[in-house]
Amino acid sequence: MHTTRLQNIARIVLGAFLTFAGVSHLTFNRSEFLAQVPKWLPVSPDLTVILSGIVEISLGLALIFAVRYKKWVGITAAVFFVLIFPGNVAQYLNKVNAFGLNTDNARLIRLFFQPVLILWALWSTNALKKNNH
Repeated sequence: MHTTRLQNIARIVLGAFLTFAGVSHLTFNRSEFLAQVPKWLPVSPDLTVILSGIVEISLGLALIFAVRYKKWVGITAAVFFVLIFPGNVAQYLNKVNAFGLNTDNARLIRLFFQPVLILWALWSTNALKKNNH
């Protein structure tokens, strides 16, 4: 499946972003991510942060290196962004300060970036194209 140079650059940048975010889950931003885990989630917040970090690293590296499967990796990344959205909503609703988001407006504005990430994952991998010949 053909992607443009711009799509390839966008895919690699998204992959690098996800890899970095995943590493930060497991290291220097761990407490920030712990603060975002919704209280209603029936899994340990620490386990949630660890597992989501591993998934982000895996998706990031797959976006960069699994070029043959980029459409499916893009779809998977988009689904992941949908699945983690409740954490962003919980941060807004519970007025949790994390990642420099220490006002209601900042937390609200962040919610509108999730659809951008979803579309970025789909567009950069050509997953939106109906016929990939």
